[in-house]
Amino acid sequence: MSRFSGWARRLTAVLVLSGAVVALPVQEALAAPPLTTPWTAEVTPDNALPEYPRPQLVRSEWQNLNGLWQFAATGSITTPPTGQNLAEQVLVPYPIESGLSRIQRHEDRMWYRRTFTVPAGWSGRRVRLNFGAVSWETRVWVNGTQVGTHTGGYDPFAFDITPALRSGSNELIVGVYAPVDATGAPIGKQRRSPGGIFYTAHSGIWQTVWMEPVNAASITRLDTTPDVAAGQLDLVVHAAGASGQQVRAEVLTGGNVVGTATGAIGAHLRVPVPDARLWTPDDPFLYDLRVTLTGAGGGDVVTGYFGMRSVGKAMVGGVLRPALNGRFVFQLGTLDQGYWPDGISTAPTDAALRFDLEQQKALGFNTVRKHVKVEPARWYYWADRLGLMVWQDMPSMRTGVSPSTADRTNFESELRRMVDHLRGITSIVQWVPFNEGWGEYDPARIADLVKSWDPGRLVNNNSGSNCCGFDGGNGDVVDDHIYVGPGTPQRPSTTRVAVLGEFGGLGLLSPGHQWPGTGFAYEMTASSTALTDRYVSINEQLKPLIANNGLSASIYTQPTDVENEVNGLWTYDRRVPKMNADRVRTVNRSVLQSATGLTAGGLVSLRVTTAGHTDRFLRHQDGLARTDVVTAGSTDTLKLDATFWVRRGLANATCFSFESRNFPGHYLRHANSRVRKDARDGTPLFDQDATFCARAAQAGTGVSLEPLNQPGSYLRHNNDAVYIARSGGPNAWDTATSFAADVTWLPSTPWWRSGAGLTVGAAQSLRVTTPGFTDRYLRHQDSLARTDVVSATSPPLLREDATFYVRRGLAEGSCYSFESRNFPGHYLRHADFRVRKDARDGTPLFDQDATFCAQPGRAGGGGVTLASYNIAGHHVRHFAEAVHIAVPGGSHAFDAAASYDQDVTWAVASPWAP
Repeated sequence: MSRFSGWARRLTAVLVLSGAVVALPVQEALAAPPLTTPWTAEVTPDNALPEYPRPQLVRSEWQNLNGLWQFAATGSITTPPTGQNLAEQVLVPYPIESGLSRIQRHEDRMWYRRTFTVPAGWSGRRVRLNFGAVSWETRVWVNGTQVGTHTGGYDPFAFDITPALRSGSNELIVGVYAPVDATGAPIGKQRRSPGGIFYTAHSGIWQTVWMEPVNAASITRLDTTPDVAAGQLDLVVHAAGASGQQVRAEVLTGGNVVGTATGAIGAHLRVPVPDARLWTPDDPFLYDLRVTLTGAGGGDVVTGYFGMRSVGKAMVGGVLRPALNGRFVFQLGTLDQGYWPDGISTAPTDAALRFDLEQQKALGFNTVRKHVKVEPARWYYWADRLGLMVWQDMPSMRTGVSPSTADRTNFESELRRMVDHLRGITSIVQWVPFNEGWGEYDPARIADLVKSWDPGRLVNNNSGSNCCGFDGGNGDVVDDHIYVGPGTPQRPSTTRVAVLGEFGGLGLLSPGHQWPGTGFAYEMTASSTALTDRYVSINEQLKPLIANNGLSASIYTQPTDVENEVNGLWTYDRRVPKMNADRVRTVNRSVLQSATGLTAGGLVSLRVTTAGHTDRFLRHQDGLARTDVVTAGSTDTLKLDATFWVRRGLANATCFSFESRNFPGHYLRHANSRVRKDARDGTPLFDQDATFCARAAQAGTGVSLEPLNQPGSYLRHNNDAVYIARSGGPNAWDTATSFAADVTWLPSTPWWRSGAGLTVGAAQSLRVTTPGFTDRYLRHQDSLARTDVVSATSPPLLREDATFYVRRGLAEGSCYSFESRNFPGHYLRHADFRVRKDARDGTPLFDQDATFCAQPGRAGGGGVTLASYNIAGHHVRHFAEAVHIAVPGGSHAFDAAASYDQDVTWAVASPWAP
């Protein structure tokens, strides 16, 4: 095997065509890869990735050059072995380290060689030779004539080889220089010595090679940018050999042309897309595109596709959120590495490539983060077609090494080419130039640079900002990585949305289905059931982060095991799902649903979104539903009337019912088109009238509520009253004016944040409810909170320490604070997760730390659970006598799941010291 020994920061591939007809050498059968997939055996020299490789710029005539090529390692790729048989065979386009390639080892420098014949029907036209990707530097010869070179491991390139062609057989030679991490080129997770979170290198040709005939003037790229607001497609057509030709662009759906525009090559054409059907994960609708060069020397025709959608940011309920088509959609995704045990970086078949995305979609994810790798064009086609939003990472440079000036210049060149290559992909909603500081430099400038290239997408300047700071605030995203997590990610700012770019990493060994080695994960589990339990637990913790901390996206590590990592939803060979799919799907959908603000079991207030009325909220009064202005200074009665429990639908569990916060057992229901609050009477009709299904917002951001038994109608406010209305119906409240806005409600933080009531001003004691410990009470000692046995014979000081006055929450009046009975002005508060007694110091942080929102006891039985006001998902818990604020499934010992619900449920008892 050749070793890198000289030319730093260069990777080279070389292609040669000669006139000689050469026979391929005989080679023994394929050596088995360390691990096979269900598609491994389907790959043969005759069907190696036969699909047309470029779905966004398709020509009807082409010739696939995948298959067996001759192969040889070399110490130099300067002089091609023209007319010489090479000793081995390689199956293109699988990287040479892969089992499917038949080489299954790394080489720094290598030759590829084959012969081909140009179809007779291509006579008189130019012949273009296309490479999907080669890692890293490519030199190309045809019949001994060098026709081009290229550097870069992830972008496509092409050469016009017409001058070097001859009739009959032609010789093609490709030489590749691939030093991987010996130099500073972008490599992602490739390593020549893989281990831990880094994987086997993928060198040489690793995407499809093909030829196509083109006219002297031919289209080379289509830049498509949907303009939803204008109802148009912004199209820029790039071409080669053009001289005065014009462009005609046609948008089609179902074979019918719906919009046409003409213009110049390189100009921005505005193609009408009337009444556009917008692309979303729930409805990934794509339009067809046909582009023609017209005029003398024209005639080139290509087809493609695009989706109409917009990407941006929007303030939603006072929180900055990412917006798709103007609406907040929580982005629930996976950290997709794109590696295969048989093909390394290259999926064995197109069906395999699609499989990974189909399975993620089937499990309820709507997003995928393509991690420090660029995929073949067909991967993005399937993401577009299946409806998965994509975060596209730039492959990172080496870790732990400061990139040189040459490295930086090359990085920015490859970054620009990646953006240009993928700018027309509908599903991509975010660019990620750096990951966790790997090879990072000038992140603020790079973020601004990417934004200048593509202002229509979000830019996440460094995924894992907790490792490397905010970098001056540039970019659109603040992104934390927390393992196992989800922890407490940073909150959004006025310019940056908050996301959890990596969390999870839960592991399970799968003997017989994993890569050779011991297996690595951030947390190991013992069984599929235990793994599923932990997955459900940590994903449930996302819900309060979405509602209370402004979290807008989460990326779970990861869809499949990868080499030494055993933290996948599937095994590395894609043969065994490692979790219960139904439970994963259920919790994923529940998380997405919670981002609408409607989470069964939670409290909510519903704000009006109609312009000029956004200070009004849905409330009930004297049995009728109406809207009224609600503010922090409103009465308790008004705040309670404007707060509802979100319950699973009384008549359909996939929908919702809204129970009055201050009238238990009373629900919002409709009767004679009017919405009102009534006591549940046990009849099927009542349950149907009180069940509403959450639908996409009719206008802007929020949710529209459709009655279960009156489909097509919606909950609407009209002149303060609230009705069930149908646009264009016969009633006054059915009028079209502002209908869409009037039926769109924004779920908001509840005006009354406690779901259980305590008596303000009363002295109370809080008793442990965990079996075996019910004689213990919450008390303070030496300023720390703990639990101890308290009885009528206990010393007076202990009984006083176990007694607290219930006060209105210092930071929020609908919650509570607990003042020490024997230290006036001292309150229970949390600091560094420990609960303690401290004197109130007048700071806002103290008041927040000392405020707890009472909720019904998690263990039932009439007790209460005290939720932290300012750290989402955390509750006051006793653990080994000490008292902490804990979150189920968190990283601390006091977060342990065992007896959690009982440990955080306290019985409200008579005071030990009145």
